[in-house]
Amino acid sequence: MADLTAPAPVESISADFFDDPHAQYRRWRAEGPVHRVRFPDDVVRWVVVGYPEAKVALADPRLRKDVVRIDAILHSKRDTTATDPNIVALLSHMLGTDPPVHTRLRKLVNKAFTSRQVALLRPRIEQITESLLDAMSDRDEVDLMSAFADPLPVTVICELLGVPFADREDFQAWTKALVTVVGEGEEDERPAASAAMVGYLAKLVRTKQSQPAEDLLSQLVLADDEGDRLTDHELVSMAFLLLVAGHETTVNLIGNGVLALLRNPDQWRTLREDPAGVPAAVEEFLRFDGPVDMATARYTAEPVTLGDIEIPAGEIVYVALAAANRDPARFPDPDTLATDTSTTGHLAFGHGIHFCVGAPLARVEAEIAFTALLRRFPHLTLSPAADLHWQTSTLIRGLLDLPVRLR
Repeated sequence: MADLTAPAPVESISADFFDDPHAQYRRWRAEGPVHRVRFPDDVVRWVVVGYPEAKVALADPRLRKDVVRIDAILHSKRDTTATDPNIVALLSHMLGTDPPVHTRLRKLVNKAFTSRQVALLRPRIEQITESLLDAMSDRDEVDLMSAFADPLPVTVICELLGVPFADREDFQAWTKALVTVVGEGEEDERPAASAAMVGYLAKLVRTKQSQPAEDLLSQLVLADDEGDRLTDHELVSMAFLLLVAGHETTVNLIGNGVLALLRNPDQWRTLREDPAGVPAAVEEFLRFDGPVDMATARYTAEPVTLGDIEIPAGEIVYVALAAANRDPARFPDPDTLATDTSTTGHLAFGHGIHFCVGAPLARVEAEIAFTALLRRFPHLTLSPAADLHWQTSTLIRGLLDLPVRLR
């Protein structure tokens, strides 16, 4: 029976959280699977850190996805009424909606990301990978994020969607601003970034409408399911989701995975000697330090009990995928990287109807990237002077840089 005698104590996200969220999650999880947490913007939200509760929460229809309603709840907690229509426009995609809207939107993109369709992209992904590694070959040290982990997925998603690669610095800068946590009293760059992103994507959609090409965004512009077509607003939000999720997830899967291996050189050597183990290792990278920390926001449409805590109606809830994936109740010795064991059941790509549509693409890109990196630079090590910096985001778990020695 839920303990409703007193509200759960409030935890907080401090500046050191982003360097090592797992340390905080260990402490929170030891005290219970669900917590009220004060975020840097001074708003208290609920965070689920236990694996069983996270898996249930991700599939519970009482935990709703509706960006307009979530925005209204947040502003009520801040005692403000202003909202950013551009942010709402960008987030009104299939990841931010529930059925029937979600069903309709997902149906229009599912075919592009099947394992069969992704397999057709493998030769081009391998070609891009080798080209990037060639460019690194005459250097002794590089920042692996800017030289490899970042441009590989960005190039792939740009070509897939039909987005000019030359625009990557702009849309990546806007993306960073949009996923960065803004503290109370800090300058908020999100309104400017959201306006720029909406303007850019709207222009791109208009180009595809007038001059369609052989790319996914053009296919979405032309998609017609028994008379049902995406509106201009839906095309902009869908383009935003596919562009951002299509590269950020894989960029940080590669970066976090390489760092984990370099901190466990025995496992680097094992994979170098037997690259057939790479696909299984990718699953362990996803579990151990995946690219998404907390899944996107949900709200309680009615009181919901998780663990022994009842979350009242009208509350914002985040499911901490990173925490659930290190719950010892599900994964033995969860803080130890184990690429030689079978990792199944992790929640890095979510669970339920909002499971990541791009998971097959991310897995193939990571498999190709790690296999080639191990082969081309078998003695890769972390630079002795490396001072690692992490994104200040509760959504994205990713490095800003990864200095490595190639030989």
